[in-house]
Amino acid sequence: MIEIPAGTFRMGSDGHYPEEAPSHRVSVDPFWIDATPVTNAQFRAFVSATGYVTWAELDPDPKDYPDALPHMLKAGGLVFTPPKKVVDLRDWTQWWRFTFGATWKRPRGKGSHIGGLDEHPVVQIAYTDAEAYARWAGKQLPTEAEWEFAARGGLEGAEFAWGDELTPEGRHMANTWQGNFPIENEKSDGWARTSPVRAFPPNGYGVFDMIGNVWEWTADWYSARHTADAPKACCIPENPRGAPMKGSYDPREPNVRIPRKVLKGGSHLCAPNYCRRYRPAARHAEPVDTSTSHVGFRCVSRSRDVAESA
Repeated sequence: MIEIPAGTFRMGSDGHYPEEAPSHRVSVDPFWIDATPVTNAQFRAFVSATGYVTWAELDPDPKDYPDALPHMLKAGGLVFTPPKKVVDLRDWTQWWRFTFGATWKRPRGKGSHIGGLDEHPVVQIAYTDAEAYARWAGKQLPTEAEWEFAARGGLEGAEFAWGDELTPEGRHMANTWQGNFPIENEKSDGWARTSPVRAFPPNGYGVFDMIGNVWEWTADWYSARHTADAPKACCIPENPRGAPMKGSYDPREPNVRIPRKVLKGGSHLCAPNYCRRYRPAARHAEPVDTSTSHVGFRCVSRSRDVAESA
């Protein structure tokens, strides 16, 4: 694990998506964060030791999904499936498919596998799965503030985790999408889907893969906006823990009472023409029951003893 020093920083952004605003100052105590996202090899060790069964391997309870079609109430997860023609970028269903049998072991469903991908981040992980792994490891999931502070790598106010240019001197610093999303991936960074967790340079704190590759779960409930700056310097929030759960429900789906957590970091599907969320300030809402082929996680510890033994 990498030690992250205590500090005060400006969280969020006023120059991008509305959910990142307003930019505001917060402080965090020192903590330790996994150097990389949890890998397939690490998650396999957890499952082998505990017999844990992930959310994507369990059939949904019909009571939780009153409007669902009965034939869709089967185990699985969302899989990115690129369309063959130009589609409306406002309609994510054009490239996401709920795929029966998609699990962490078969991230794209039947016929897929993770052979040779031990050092790639584990995906098809719902929030409860990430939380279960963290407990087993004696760690926790990071708060949004902790995650963002670590991702910035000591660069106050920079656009990206490495500075203000997406590709400094033409060099790719993270696994993102190049080309016309979702139909054309030029793969100039070398990867079409996930990449090994140390394939790109670490940030200023020595932490790898905070941007791109896979989105990462945080412990905070989602809210549509940040809280504004404290009126006085003495009142800067310390170690904020996010919004109340009741505010995290999706107002566009009043019949679906599944709370949402904050995801951070963007993924290999973030592109200049869509989802420019390959930045520390960026954030996204994810229902806690949802597992996808581009979401993973990493852990933190607020105890030196745990960090040094990890």
